[in-house]
Amino acid sequence: MTDAELLTRARDWLDQDPDPDTRAELAGLLALAEDGGRAALADLSDRFAASLEFGTAGLRGALGAGPNRMNRAVVMRAAAGIGAWLGGRLGGGRHVVVGYDARHRSADFAADSAAVLTGAGHRVSVLPGPLPTPVLAFAVRDLGADAGIMVTASHNPPQDNGYKVYVGGTGPDAGAQIVSPVDTEIAAAIDAVGPVGSLPLGEDWTVLGEEAVERYLDAVTALPLGTERDLSTAYTAMHGVGGRVLLRAMERAGFARPAVVAAQFDPDPDFPTVEFPNPEEPGAMDMAAAEGEAAGADLVIANDPDADRLAVAVPGHGLLTGNEVGGLLAEYVLDHTSGPDRVVATSIVSSSLLGKIAADRGVHYEETLTGFKWLARAGAPGQRRVFCFEEALGYCVGGDGGRPVSDKDGISAALVVAALAAGARREGLTLVDLLDAQARRYGLHLSDQLSVRVDDLSVIAAAMRRLRAEPPAAFGPLKVAGVDDFAGGRGDLPPTDALRFRLEGSVWGRVTLRPSGTEPKLKAYVEVVLDVDGDVAATRARGSELLSELMASVAGAVSA
Repeated sequence: MTDAELLTRARDWLDQDPDPDTRAELAGLLALAEDGGRAALADLSDRFAASLEFGTAGLRGALGAGPNRMNRAVVMRAAAGIGAWLGGRLGGGRHVVVGYDARHRSADFAADSAAVLTGAGHRVSVLPGPLPTPVLAFAVRDLGADAGIMVTASHNPPQDNGYKVYVGGTGPDAGAQIVSPVDTEIAAAIDAVGPVGSLPLGEDWTVLGEEAVERYLDAVTALPLGTERDLSTAYTAMHGVGGRVLLRAMERAGFARPAVVAAQFDPDPDFPTVEFPNPEEPGAMDMAAAEGEAAGADLVIANDPDADRLAVAVPGHGLLTGNEVGGLLAEYVLDHTSGPDRVVATSIVSSSLLGKIAADRGVHYEETLTGFKWLARAGAPGQRRVFCFEEALGYCVGGDGGRPVSDKDGISAALVVAALAAGARREGLTLVDLLDAQARRYGLHLSDQLSVRVDDLSVIAAAMRRLRAEPPAAFGPLKVAGVDDFAGGRGDLPPTDALRFRLEGSVWGRVTLRPSGTEPKLKAYVEVVLDVDGDVAATRARGSELLSELMASVAGAVSA
């Protein structure tokens, strides 16, 4: 695109932009570019030479003017496309539930979505304020809606926002995120939307009352939570929207109120006390750990900003990995459910431990692609998905009555973790003791991951091509015994850009590589499994050394 074409496209966008804030931003940038400012032209090129792509994860990007940013014009076009897709698929007058978090512009984007959808003839219910993503996923099923929209960027940096879409109806997938080909159908409908200024806008949407949250709380506190409540916890909401809902859930379930990190409890879209609002990031849990120590807590828990993820730490031990929490939750759920129709699931990048637990318990096990849009659909007709998880701190728990949410849910997972920890405390045990018991039974499963962030996505594509063409002979001391390439699909798994290297040597292991679906990263997931002969601590130390060797070797291989 030439500079002249770029400027023309930016001026056309300026004429249609409904937002005075982004109009002023773009007008200033245009003035600089028209005066020959190269930095301004480069900025315009980044905003206008491409558009945010709508996929199964919806939209996600930095806030700002232009088609390659999150802004009111992009959101209104997305809502119009969703409305047209719904009308073409199911007919007019469908019911859509809209939720939003507390990020910059989230409330505006929710209102714009409601206006566009009601203007298109659909019935819209908006959640009563900034709330966790699981509340939206629950409401779609609970209200029998035809679709759901959640305005959130989850744990992305403060400058980002995003837009997720959920399917509705009455089937087993109701309340789950969309999968292909729905994403391409909606994307095509968005592309067909005319000028934003010509969209009819309605005003008669419904703002739901507190009963929407109450019904969610009723559902998650009805999970099998045992009877033990003697537990002291500390909690951080990570400046997100989970705090008040989490405290109400804990109270309703009979647990003592957690000691909260006051500086991180109220929603704040700038996330001022953390460098990156993700509990997995170094330093993000420091304030929660300090609160737990000061309160003498048995357990420290954290939600990410939209509360669909849960982090768990044990004072004196530190943060548990998502794989460790997933293994503990799996056994708890299977202990508190029954029947041969149960199915558990995890993703191709998560620990292999769940497969061993499932085999031991005689329940069905599935491995899916990454993302809860796939995990929430695990199992054959007639089977009950009682538990699924992925290593990125996402868990979906259920009971014999079924799971309340068809998506990851950091609130219900926190309740089950608290019930698990309280039951262990009665026996004089901690979650770390339960992990050691699992290691003796199934082998010690240790995992870690590496993320390589890039500015140019072609670097990731080139690395994946190279590793496919010339796979390493070994990672650290372990030889590559085989390679699984998921690009062509595997069994009933759709194709995806991922490679798994199966490792053999003194222990068993594997390395799985895939580009991130939401950030410019190449991610590597490393696992080793060691038999425990006697001392778990000694085995853990030996495994940790080996894992460190593998991580260094993987870093060299993906960066070569």
